[in-house]
Amino acid sequence: GNLIRRARREPAGSREVVLIENRRGDRRPRGYGYIEEEVVRLPPPVVRIPREEYVVEVERASQRDLVQAFTAPPVERIERSYTLDEIRRSQPLRERMRRVDLDTITFEFGSWELPEDQIGAMTGIAQALQQAISQNPNEIFLVEGHTDAVGPDEDNLTLSDRRAETVATLLTERFQIPAENLTTQGYGEQYLKVNSQGPEQANRRVTLRRITPLLQGQNQQ
Repeated sequence: GNLIRRARREPAGSREVVLIENRRGDRRPRGYGYIEEEVVRLPPPVVRIPREEYVVEVERASQRDLVQAFTAPPVERIERSYTLDEIRRSQPLRERMRRVDLDTITFEFGSWELPEDQIGAMTGIAQALQQAISQNPNEIFLVEGHTDAVGPDEDNLTLSDRRAETVATLLTERFQIPAENLTTQGYGEQYLKVNSQGPEQANRRVTLRRITPLLQGQNQQ
């Protein structure tokens, strides 16, 4: 069930565009799969832009701020292209791209569902994604799910996966964001926004991040 490769055919089937390549050319096959890659070891990036531009909170951001976050280049040089799994597993690698916190929606404790009145709060971020994709149809965005620190690690990991999938599904079904431009990953309670071991709504969240330059090894827009 793991994603190996995602590609899109141009109109009339003239050519195939690879959106995600999740295999390294030097990875040796083993049985029916591949030897698992080690986690990419990188130092944290040096961020030279204002924090509000690096971590964009939807509730306080303008539409221009959101589009900029979804089209901006990495904050630090990218040395090579990375697989999707390498990106998912390495926080310092992901942190080379700006983050957008979808704080206009809130999940109830233990839930991955959103009531109808909260779905409309995703309109601004959906419009920003649409604008970014209209500029480059090959953009890929990682939808990251998170939980607070209450409960077993395994349960929180599953819950965070479902929260990320809920947002990605709504973006596709309600706002017509192509599913091919989105991929998801849950992180459980690993990356708390508020350092609290108790119930904390701000930690039950979803964030989005442009990862196209990481997949393609590009340093420019």
